[in-house]
Amino acid sequence: MEIEEISYSEIKEAIQNKKSGKLIKTIEFHPEEGIYHYDGHRKCGVCLAPEETKKKNCICPQCGKPLTLGVAYRIDELSDRNKKDIHSLSEYVSIVPLQELIAEVLAVNKLSKKVQTIYEDLINKGKSEFNILLNLSTEELKKIVDPFMLEAILRMRSGKIYLHPGYDGQYGVVKIFSDQERINQQQKLI
Repeated sequence: MEIEEISYSEIKEAIQNKKSGKLIKTIEFHPEEGIYHYDGHRKCGVCLAPEETKKKNCICPQCGKPLTLGVAYRIDELSDRNKKDIHSLSEYVSIVPLQELIAEVLAVNKLSKKVQTIYEDLINKGKSEFNILLNLSTEELKKIVDPFMLEAILRMRSGKIYLHPGYDGQYGVVKIFSDQERINQQQKLI
């Protein structure tokens, strides 16, 4: 079933009434990319999950000053449910945008001309970004992407990525490949 009318009340109803079948799932970015997701001190290079922050009484272990508390801390503080219960409310999928995947595979800036050219080519071949990132089978992907890009898409789909949460004004970083994997790939290309 689909939402009949895109309005605030219709969207609210779809979210609140899971049994209505109107909300299948949501497609989201990783919240860890936000600049105040975790707690920390940018000046000290300290980034902590809410559980760690509480153990340290909200004090920076480097300088002894109060930590800047992030969104995850506030959510934990206000929550009347555990994480498992919250995630069972509706189905969601977290993605990494296609341009960012291409940029990581090529080890260049996502705004580079090379990334834009490949992106447009893939969209033409794969019909849409969501189709490429979420729907095409491995066999279909093999026809339009190289093996390293295929690996990036499959890792993103399975959640086998590296997340370094943002904190105290620092953006979080999502990486598909470790630094060693990147070096190994570059050596294969030489």
